[in-house]
Formats: sequence, C-alpha cells, structure tokens
Amino acid sequence: MNPGSTLKTLLTIAWLLPLLGFTIEVFGGYWGTRKSKTAAYLAVFCIAMGFVCSTSAFLVWKSATNGAAFATDAHDSHGESHGHDSEGEGHEHDHGADEKAGHAAALPAQQFQHVMMRPAEDAAGEAEEDPSVFSGTFYTLGTFGSLTVSLDYYIDSLTLVMFVMVTFIATCIHVFAIGYMSDELTEDYEDHFVHTSKGGHFHRPGRFYRFFSFLSLFCFAMLGLVLAGNIFQVFIFWELVGICSFFLIGFYTERKSATNAANKAFIMNRVGDFGFLIGLMVIWTSFGTFAFADAEVGEEGKTSPGLFSMASRTEDGSWDVEEVTAGGSTANVVYLQDGHGHRLVDEEGQSRTIPYYLLVVAGLGVFAGCIGKSAQFPLQTWLPDAMEGPTPVSALVHSATMVAAGVYLTGRFYPMFAPEVLLTIAYVGCITLFLAATIAMVVTDLKQVLAYSTISQLGYMMLGLGVFGWAAGLFHLITHAFFKSLMFLASGSVIHGCHHEQEMPKMGGLIKKMPITAIAMLVGVIAISGLAIPGLIAFSGFHSKDAIVATALAFTKANPGHYLLFIMPLITAGITSFYMFRLWFYTFIGKPRDQHVHDHCHESPWVMTGPLIALSVLAAFCAVWGEAGPLYKMLIHSEPAHVAAGVATPAVADALTLPGHGAIHAVHGTAGAAALVAAVVGMLLAWVFYGGALVDPGEIKKQMSGVHSFLSNKWHFDELYDTMFMKPMHIVGSWCVAFDKKYLDGTLHGLARGTINVSKWDRAFDEKFVDGMVNLVGSATSKVGSSFRVLQTGRLRQYVMFIAVGVLALFVLLLAIFPK
Repeated sequence: MNPGSTLKTLLTIAWLLPLLGFTIEVFGGYWGTRKSKTAAYLAVFCIAMGFVCSTSAFLVWKSATNGAAFATDAHDSHGESHGHDSEGEGHEHDHGADEKAGHAAALPAQQFQHVMMRPAEDAAGEAEEDPSVFSGTFYTLGTFGSLTVSLDYYIDSLTLVMFVMVTFIATCIHVFAIGYMSDELTEDYEDHFVHTSKGGHFHRPGRFYRFFSFLSLFCFAMLGLVLAGNIFQVFIFWELVGICSFFLIGFYTERKSATNAANKAFIMNRVGDFGFLIGLMVIWTSFGTFAFADAEVGEEGKTSPGLFSMASRTEDGSWDVEEVTAGGSTANVVYLQDGHGHRLVDEEGQSRTIPYYLLVVAGLGVFAGCIGKSAQFPLQTWLPDAMEGPTPVSALVHSATMVAAGVYLTGRFYPMFAPEVLLTIAYVGCITLFLAATIAMVVTDLKQVLAYSTISQLGYMMLGLGVFGWAAGLFHLITHAFFKSLMFLASGSVIHGCHHEQEMPKMGGLIKKMPITAIAMLVGVIAISGLAIPGLIAFSGFHSKDAIVATALAFTKANPGHYLLFIMPLITAGITSFYMFRLWFYTFIGKPRDQHVHDHCHESPWVMTGPLIALSVLAAFCAVWGEAGPLYKMLIHSEPAHVAAGVATPAVADALTLPGHGAIHAVHGTAGAAALVAAVVGMLLAWVFYGGALVDPGEIKKQMSGVHSFLSNKWHFDELYDTMFMKPMHIVGSWCVAFDKKYLDGTLHGLARGTINVSKWDRAFDEKFVDGMVNLVGSATSKVGSSFRVLQTGRLRQYVMFIAVGVLALFVLLLAIFPK
C-alpha cells in the first residue's frame, strides 16, 4: 500500500472512531443504569485509538517524505519536498527523465500549491515518489454543472499535526472528565445552582453517558473539519462543531445562565457564518470549485484544478493581475491558472478571471466565519459566557476544537487571502489580544481569567497570520492548545477540590492542599507568559510567542505606518504575564481567604491529576528548540511557498510590503529580548501585588475605580450590543406584537365574529324554514300513517273479514253494473 492510501486509511479511522463511539453511546443509552461508566470507557477508547492512528500516520508521512520536514534547513527542504498527489495513490505523470529531475525549477517558484520535485529515476530505472501532500475524494455527492460537491480529504503536515494534537488533548480531557463528571453517576442528581418554586434544589437523572456522547461527536466534527479537502466540506463540519458546542455549553440546561450562554454562542457564530456563506458564494461563482487541490476527472487522467492551483502565484510571488478597462471603468482582474503557470480558458477560449475586489470579498467573508468561531473582535463576547459548561468542555473548546477551528481555517485558506485581507486579519487580532488581556487583569472568576486569556492568545495567532507569519501563528496555535488545556484542567481540579468554588478571592494557600495541581498550573502559567532563561531552558510559549512578535517587528519595519502591530503585542506580552501570575499567586500562594473552602479542599484523584502531568510535559517541551525544533519544521513544511520570500501584490504594492523569512530572522533576537523583558516585568508586578503582598491591590482599585469598573464591565461590549441590537430588536418586536394584536388579530377576530353571526343566521333559517318544511312533511306523513294504523292491526280474523267484505262488495258492484 502506498503512503497516500495508508495515510487516508489511518486518518479516516481516527476521524470515524469518535463517531462510532457517539453512535453506540446514544443507542446504548445509559447501559441499564446511570451509574455505569461504560460510555466513558468507550469514548476514551475511541479517541485514544484515534491518537494511535494519528501518530502512526505521522510516522508514515515522515517516512514518505524521507524526513524532509526535519531536515537541518527547513526552508530548503520546503522548496524541494512539497508535493501533491491528487488522488493519494501515487499517481505519476508521464514526464521525461530530464523533466522529472528539474520539474520544480520549471514551475513558478512561488506557487501556493506545494510543489515537490518530480521523482527522479533510481538505479533500477523506476521513478520514486516523495510526496508531502495527499488529496483525493471519499465520495462524490453530486455534480451541478461544472461544480462537483464531494467528500474530499487533504493531508499535509498541518493536517497531521492537528490530528495528533486534537486526539492527544481530547484523550487527556476524556480521562479527566471521568473523575470530574463523577457526580453525574446517579439516578438522582441534585443541582445546587437551580432552585425550584418550592424552595428546594432541582433534581434530575444523571447525564454521565450523554456528556461523553457529546464529547465524542465534538471530536468527530473537529477532525472532519481538519481532514476536509474542500471549503464546502469545511463549512459542513464547521456548523457541526457549532452544534456540539451548543449542546455542551448548555449541558446544565436547567440553569438559565447555561442556556443563555449556549444561545449566545450559537447566535454570534451564525453572525460570522453569514460572512462565510458570502465567501462561499463568491468562490462558487468565480472559481467553479470548492476543492483545495487538483482532482483527476474522466478516464484519461485529466486534472481539474483546485482553488490553490487556480490562485497560483507568478515567479515573483504575486498573482497574475492585470488592469482591465470595460464599460468606461477600470478594474484589476486576477487570471486563474492551472498550477503550472498556464492561464485557464473557458469553453469560448476566453481567459478565466476573477475581479480583484471579489477575491478580497471572498477572503473577508471566510475570515468573518473565523472571527465568530475564534471569538475575535467584535464577536468575542460569547466565549467568556461559554464557561457555563462543565470544565472539561471549556478545556476542549478553548484548546483543540471550537476556537482552534477558526485559526486553522485561516491558515488552511491562506493561499486565497489578498494582502488587504491579511492586513484586516492582523488588526483584528491586534485589537482582540489587547482588549481581552486588559479584562483578564481584573476578573476574579478562575475560569473567566482563562477564557479572556484564550481570546487574547487567539488574537496573537491571528496577528501572526496577518503579518505574514503563517508558521508562527499556527506554531502558537499548537503550543497554546497544550498549555491552555493544561490550565483549564488544572482549574477544573481546583474547582473539584474546592467543591465547585471558582472565585479566587475565596482561595489562597492551596499549594499545600493541591501540590500536583499547583505545579501543573505553574507550568502552564510559565509557558503562556513566555518566560525563559536564555540558553538554559524555555517553555513552549516562549518560542511561539517570540516567533509572532518577531514577525510583527519585521512587518512594522517594512511598513512603519503599522507600528501598532508590534507595540500592542509587546505590551500585551507583559499584561499576559501579569494576569497569569496573578491567577497563580491569588489561588495557590499566601494565606487562606476563606477558611471553610480551605479546610474542605483536597487534591484530585489520579484520574484527574494523571492528564495534568501528561499535558505538563508537552506544555513545557512541545516546542523544544523553537524554530529549529521538530514541531516548527513540521509546520513550516506546509507553508505556502510565497511566504518565505515575501510578496507585494501589484494592486497594493505601493501601500504594503510583506516580509520574508530573511527579514524576520534578522530581528528575531531583538523581538525575543523585548518580549522576555515585558514578561519578566509582568511577573514581577504580579508578585508585588499578589505574591509578596508588598502593595495592596485594593488601594490601587480604589484609586483607579473608573478604569477598574470599565474593565470589570468588559469594556461595556455587552451593554453596547444590548443597546445597538437587543433593545432595537425588542422595540421592533413590541411594534410587531402591537401590529399583530391590533390589526392581524383584530382582523381575524372580526372575521371570526362575522362567521359566528352568519352561523347564527344560518341556524335560524335552517331551523325555521328548512327544518320547518322537513318537519311539516314528516308530520303529515305521520298523521297519514296514524290514520292507516286502524287498518293495519295485525289481526288475522280482521283481515279475513276485510277480504270477505271486499269480495261481497265487489260482487254487488258487478251485479249493479252488469244486471244480467
């Protein structure tokens, strides 16, 4: 079996196993008793086997590429080992030996489609494939004109990294949830957060099995999104991810806060998805395909170009753009290509083009969906409310599934983004990272701090992608997934140990009671803060955040007018360190602030601390050696080819310059040092206020009460949206209700009254005339019948007498008529 088929099989199994678990869990119900853990064990087995399959696929891919992703120079290997096998079957085109050896040089050097050197002949004269991208079709759903809707797959190093990350983190969360959700193992669950009208607490059956079935479906949806080979298929699983998050955020459906949070998350994501749909429509009408990669059509081996080929770059890294005048107006159009530098033509022999502005609209539309899914400004308010779900759900949503989907799609669809779109992405990320970080400084709920931290870090990722740091943004996505899942599970351990207490002001001194949880949380705090001892030790967040800050610095040097794209993430690096160490000092150091909470606090069982230890290792060392390490090299192997050199599309060349790897590398040391200083300053300030208690934060709060109130109210975004959207909708709704009651209901009621009156008149006519005539006929008939009743007595003698009398009368009559 060739590598393409093997990878397809392994990742398909990893993808479908959670669906199998979900199906069995749903139809298996609660396995005869709600105290059974069978559903949890099945869910853990399915996702753990998915991790095994994903890891095996990673090893197969590494072997298929001859370890090119881990070569000494990742950028050199990037240009020599990127390939594309349209069906995942090792299909070989018929090229001459010389053409095979030099095919990469003959093609445009900066194509979006990853192009490897065509296989050279070995000693036996047989060609050997060395592909790094495998794509193909699972099943064709239907063909509508030139558009084919199908279930496709697209496998490259990014796909594999995401699969391994998602399955590993999900496995840890599943195991942790067995302990955390153990209170659901009952036939009578008492919810202390819901009060009934009788004054007691709400009682219901336990939902242990339902929780794990939702987790399994969630993982299936996310893995399907990652594996998808076309943008429409991504959208389908995109929506399924949204549905799963709705189920899990609103798991405690009896709680008003939980149902509101689930509705808020669902509705705000639909706002972003409206833009996504606009982008899909532009893509459909302009490109005629949703597929990322080329696909073979017909039996002659012909290929139909995918989106990445059709939007290929020219040799200088820019699109094939031309200024066209038509109807008195001038506009830029982009010529669509076949991936080999040849312009595509339609049936009439005309070159196929897309207006440049439509390419921008398509990119902005797709990114609008990413804004909603990854909680970016201005659709960021749903994510903190999503903390109403169980903590394992928060860990999964904030690290490996829901919010990661938006950043992943931004990276996957990167070849289609115009520079204007990238600049928009950068500024949206810049605003988001600073806004959320400032709120996190004053939040006192343990999970809420982590929620705003997630929003801020997602802003970092979007900023990195927007300033041409494709690998840097996705690098931070992976490292963040590990340390954020670790911190959320650690917070869940604290909440579990403190009997569902989440307010940090009621904690303090928990390190003695929960040493494993405290150390695990500290690992995550150091990682996300970006602290390190240069030349000695550095955790994952140091490497990935430095990569983003360095890219931002290189971008602002090339475009001085956009200096905020470097200043804001640098300042926020210090703020991040401050609020994360504030969380740790507030929770684990010092004296207990609530003796009752402290006395009843205890370390969590091994089923919960075990995943913490496993995640701690990866949170610390998954990015070992930084950009020289295996994770970064694995990611950069799938980087679009134009990113390394930097490009300036002719339409915006005078306004924007995009840096290449060389420019980023030149400022990496400076940016790293600045980010480290900011992180150290933030940590020291947190120690001054909350660790060493040298300054009373309460006094600072009083002196800056206005700022504190502003931040505590989350920049008043909820009030703003309530004023801008909710209240107007309520007013419009009240108008509709009034119109309905006064006019629609009035009209209907009038018609009803008219109908009733007509029915009364009809009844009177029916009773007086129709029924009167019928009754008259009936009465006459009855009287006639009564008069004949004396003749119809039923007596035989009387009948014989009548016969005799009748015969006698007949003879008398005859004699009278005929006398003789």
